[in-house]
Amino acid sequence: MSPKKDETNPLLEGLELRRRPEDCTLVIFGASGDLTQRKLMPALYALAFRDLLPERFAVIGAARSEDTDEGFREKMRKAVEEHARDPFKNEVWEKLAEGMVYAQLDFSDDQAEGSLARRLETVDAERGTKGNRLFYFAVPPSAIGTLVRELAERKSAHGWSRLIIEKPFGHDLESARELNALIAESFGEDEVFRIDHYLGKETVQNMLALRFANGIFEPIWNRQFVDHIQITVAESLGIEGRASFYEEAGAIRDIFQNHLLQLVAITAMEPPIDFTADSVRNEKVKVLRSLHTPGPKSVVRGQYGRGFVEGAEVPGYREEDGVDRDSKTETYVAAKLYVDNWRWADTPFYVRMGKRLARRETTIAIHFKRAPHPPFAESAADGLRPNVLLIHVQPNEGMSLGIGAKVPGQGMRLQTVHMDFLYGSTFREGLPEAYERLILDAMLGDATLFTRADEVEEQWSLVDAIVAGWTRERPAFPNYPAGTWGPPSADELMHRDGRSWRSH
Repeated sequence: MSPKKDETNPLLEGLELRRRPEDCTLVIFGASGDLTQRKLMPALYALAFRDLLPERFAVIGAARSEDTDEGFREKMRKAVEEHARDPFKNEVWEKLAEGMVYAQLDFSDDQAEGSLARRLETVDAERGTKGNRLFYFAVPPSAIGTLVRELAERKSAHGWSRLIIEKPFGHDLESARELNALIAESFGEDEVFRIDHYLGKETVQNMLALRFANGIFEPIWNRQFVDHIQITVAESLGIEGRASFYEEAGAIRDIFQNHLLQLVAITAMEPPIDFTADSVRNEKVKVLRSLHTPGPKSVVRGQYGRGFVEGAEVPGYREEDGVDRDSKTETYVAAKLYVDNWRWADTPFYVRMGKRLARRETTIAIHFKRAPHPPFAESAADGLRPNVLLIHVQPNEGMSLGIGAKVPGQGMRLQTVHMDFLYGSTFREGLPEAYERLILDAMLGDATLFTRADEVEEQWSLVDAIVAGWTRERPAFPNYPAGTWGPPSADELMHRDGRSWRSH
């Protein structure tokens, strides 16, 4: 069923749906996990709700746990009722669920591989999915290599096969290269979709529209007019029971390596010649290759201790279940980065991300230089600040431009005011979840919002260099209380340059 247009909103006029994906089967490895229930199944329901799925479509949930088709459907129904952004409609769910089955799978068992292959053949015959298969890897990184090898041996003789692989893609540069090489033996780059859900967020995509569809921004998007850029990826949550993963990954591998560096690349990239997948990703790779490794004084790491978040007391990282009581794992990273190219030379990109910070927030702040000759300096006092373009990625998607304006009344008294754009109030409809857009794009074969092999390797190259500089250090953790904005050394990183993190 197609959604009704909001006839009261002229901005929605003329919007059209893209072509419908080809008939296919989606296989979710790790279907019993939290990601499937909280994100993937609600995303599929949202696509079904808007009649965006293929005409003939099936879902095979594959996991090690024992279950039945009926039991799997019931669990997924509960997940949709609890997490979907749309109201639950039985007719929508039934149409989706009728093509949903479960396969117990353990690749340590040779017969399990044949079991999935037979299930796929049966689904193809019953649902008419023509051998087109989309495999979603919602599994630990250690399982990816085994699964890829088995899928390569049993590639469909007819139809296409595509892989969606969740982050982290490897755990360092060497492992990422090995995994890329393994996949490349049997799958082309156009068949591999390395997913970073941040790239599916509407505001991240809108960065491209903001820069390249508006003639007023691109001419000043450079070192001549921009003083510096701040990017913040803040989470108020802790590690949420993922101690075994986080103790190995830390903040730099969990968020910095992927989400944060992708935001840097999109902010700094040159205009692509068109908006095909390779053209966009070519420009992002150029940015990642231009990043020079920050020195020890330009990187800060931290670990949260006990504190208060939104009025509730929370434990420190070392007090979380499964965490080493002397853990040196970082839960916070801040850095000053430079993009060494013609556009951005000597313009600092200050980036920070962390767990258990004061609130959940992802923002990109473009701080422009002061006017060269401010005739209102005395009357403005502290009320007039340099222009800042603030892009809210989450939770309140939109953007705000700070400009100087005269305060009503006598005299020339100035202060900064804000021109705001919010998605919710402008388009008057709920924003699609990132996974909705990304799953649909993978079905359509559009890789624009997915990371390419060379992107991943460039990101790991920078992270490995930073981590190598930490090997001889013994940080004094914890060094910031939960519910704050990070360790004092992060503020010092900015103060040394006569700047401050954006006020909250």
